[in-house]
Amino acid sequence: MDTYQNQKDSPAWVAFVWISFVVSSVLMVVGIWYLPVDVWVKGYFAMGFFFTIGSSFSLAKTLRDQYEMRRTVM
Repeated sequence: MDTYQNQKDSPAWVAFVWISFVVSSVLMVVGIWYLPVDVWVKGYFAMGFFFTIGSSFSLAKTLRDQYEMRRTVM
């Protein structure tokens, strides 16, 4: 008996996730841009922000891959 269920996100949820990501990223960049600090400090914050985004994607993909592996092995 196959107990594997195919889960599909609704289009509204996918749109919400993308809109949230874009809005939060844009607002963070605008916030860094208008900080009353030197350019090198803004660059440091921007670099940290982009590394955080990249590592968040890597973590989410790794967790999803591990979860899918456990589901298919059982």
